[in-house]
Amino acid sequence: MSALASRDRLIVGLDVPSVADARRMVERIGDAATFYKIGLELVMNGGLDLARDLVGSGKQIFLEMKLLDIGNTVERATHSAAATGATFLTVHGHDSKTLRAAVSGKAGTGLKLLAVTVLTNLGEDDLREQGLTASPEEMVAHRAKLARNAGVDGVVASALEAARVREIVGPNIAIVTPGIRLPENDAGDQTRVATPQVAIAAGADYLVAARPIVAAADPRKAAQIFVESIEEGLSLRSLGSSG
Repeated sequence: MSALASRDRLIVGLDVPSVADARRMVERIGDAATFYKIGLELVMNGGLDLARDLVGSGKQIFLEMKLLDIGNTVERATHSAAATGATFLTVHGHDSKTLRAAVSGKAGTGLKLLAVTVLTNLGEDDLREQGLTASPEEMVAHRAKLARNAGVDGVVASALEAARVREIVGPNIAIVTPGIRLPENDAGDQTRVATPQVAIAAGADYLVAARPIVAAADPRKAAQIFVESIEEGLSLRSLGSSG
């Protein structure tokens, strides 16, 4: 992952109401970003066609679908998602059956699977409400092991757990970190957030930022600031490695 350019490590979340809004946002950002996330809001409103169009124009796409269903459904849905040309697709990392079904569904394609460990808007009280006694950190570690053993390509985890996840999954599995904010940004509905510098220095390979960019007065400039912050994080990581 070390050969990735800083700009290619930034995934801009197109968390906007419509495909038309998304297309305008991509135009406003221009060459400041190369990678875009399309989530459920847009998928339900023509987002898969948008994904195909953006792939055709040379962009990379992250389909944030968080698949979780019986094996046959997950396998077939994964295969269909691969047909869009997307680079990443998320699947919940709750259990090995779901993960292995997704791995089977993407076989023979260029799609890469990301296992979601614990959503970054969830804290310990939320997990307890679900009947789970483990802490978010413990659940992330457990699900990272499931993902590694199932043969997925990456995991989604907060910056707070990135270093531990890297120890578990090794150097060849990607870590994608959402909940990224600049120091001046509001956390919004996220609970476990971090700056780009902290997340990259901790071992994240890709960072996902939505509102801090798409809601900015100048989205292109905001994306450029994130890329500069990623470069700073890579420098910090390098210093840590050499030290």
